[in-house]
Amino acid sequence: MKKFDVPKDVKYILARIHEANEEAYIVGGCVRDLLLGIEPSDWDVTTSATPERVKKLFDRTIDTGLSHGTVTVMINKENYEVTTYRIDGKYEDYRRPKDVLFTRNLKEDLLRRDFTINAMAYNENEGVIDMYSGLEDLNHKVIRCVGNANDRFREDALRMLRAIRFSAKLGFDIENETYQAISKLAHLIKHISLERVNIELTKTLVSIDPEKMRELVNTGLIQYIIPEFMNIVDMDQNNPYHRFTVDEHSYECIKNIPPIPALRWTMYLHDLGKSETKTTDEKGIDHFYKHPINSERLARVILKRLKFDNRTIDKVSILVKYHDDRFLVTKKSVRKAINRIGIDNFEDFLLVKESDIKGQSFEFMDKHLLELKQIKELYQSIIKDGECLEIKDLTINGNDIIKLGVKNGKEVGVILNRLLEMVLEEPSLNTKENLSKLTIKLMIGE
Repeated sequence: MKKFDVPKDVKYILARIHEANEEAYIVGGCVRDLLLGIEPSDWDVTTSATPERVKKLFDRTIDTGLSHGTVTVMINKENYEVTTYRIDGKYEDYRRPKDVLFTRNLKEDLLRRDFTINAMAYNENEGVIDMYSGLEDLNHKVIRCVGNANDRFREDALRMLRAIRFSAKLGFDIENETYQAISKLAHLIKHISLERVNIELTKTLVSIDPEKMRELVNTGLIQYIIPEFMNIVDMDQNNPYHRFTVDEHSYECIKNIPPIPALRWTMYLHDLGKSETKTTDEKGIDHFYKHPINSERLARVILKRLKFDNRTIDKVSILVKYHDDRFLVTKKSVRKAINRIGIDNFEDFLLVKESDIKGQSFEFMDKHLLELKQIKELYQSIIKDGECLEIKDLTINGNDIIKLGVKNGKEVGVILNRLLEMVLEEPSLNTKENLSKLTIKLMIGE
C-alpha cells in the first residue's frame, strides 16, 4: 500500500479523530492531486464524527458551515475543513441542497460528489478508498460523473463548467455520457450566479489546455454565458494575413500568451467585433476595419456581465482596443504609442501583439515578429533613458504655468497636453527653460 506525504497537521487531525473511535480521511481534490503527483493546495477531511464531536476534539475551531456538517479546524495558523459524512437533500436552485442528512457511511458521502476522480478518500491505515472507479478514470485520463450524469448536473449545474475546467486543467477527456448530459442540460447554467461562472471560466482560460474553451461552444453552454461569441464561430477570414476562422484564431491566441487572467481574457475576446465589421472587396478579400472598437465595447459588456472588478475590465478593454494598433518602428512612434496605450499596459500590449501575430498567417509571421522585437528594444531603451511619456514626466507643472500667467484651469490642462505632444516628438525639449518659453508662445497663440 503506497503511503503519501501528508502534512503533519493533517495527520494530527486524522489521528485525533481516530483516537475518538471515529473514521476520518482526506478526501476529494487533494487525493486526486496526490495520485497525480501534484502538491495539493487544499486539504479537506471527511469524517463519521458529527460537527459537535469534532469541535470537542480540537482546541480552536470555527463554525463555518455547521448546517452542512463543516467545521474549520485551526492548527498552527492554518485552516482545515472537516466535514461530516452526509447525504444531500433535495436541490432546489441547481446549485446547493436545501438540507443535508448526516450519515456514518463513507460510500454514501462519496456518492454525492461530482466526478469519480474527486470521489476518493485516503488515510495511512487503509490507503486509497475508491468506490466509484476514480483510479481507473485517473489512469485513463477521463472526467466522469459519479453515478448518473444527468442527476449530478441537475443537482448542481455549475458542475458542467467544472467538468470542462478539470478537462482543461488536467488534459483529460470528458467521458461520453457525461459530455452528452452537459449538452442536454446546458440551459441549466442560467441558474448559476455569474460570479461562480466567472471563476470556472477564468480557471479554464489559465489552464494548461485553454483551448478547452471551445467545449463551451460544442456543448451549447456558450449561448447562455457569452452568446456574443457565437457570432464569430466558423467565421471565415478570407485574407492573406489569416489562416484560421475568427474563433479558431482566438483559441490559437490564448495558447500563445502567459496564463494571466487579464491576458487570456483579452485574447479570447479581442476579435468579437469582427462579426459586425466584416466587408468583402471586389477581389473577394475580407476586411474588418475598426473591429477593435467594437471588440472593446463587447468586451466591456461581457466582463461586466460576468461581474469582473473594474480594474480587470479596464485592463482587458484597453488591450482589446489597441491590440491591432500599428505604428512605425521608430523611437518617436513608440513613445507616442506608450503614451496612447499607457505605460502600465505597454508590456502587456507587446505580449498581446506577439500572441496575435502567432495566430495569423505564416507568410508574414517572421516579418511581423521581427518588427515587434525591434519595437520592444526601442521601448526598453526609452524606459532605460527615462524619456518623458506622461504629463507627470514634464519638467514643468500646472503651478509653473499659472505663474507664467495662465489662470484658466482648463487652459492649463490644454497647454500641458500640447507640451507633452511636443516632447514626445522631441525629448530634448523637456527642460524647464524650454517648456516655459513654449508655454509663453502657446499663450500668445504662436
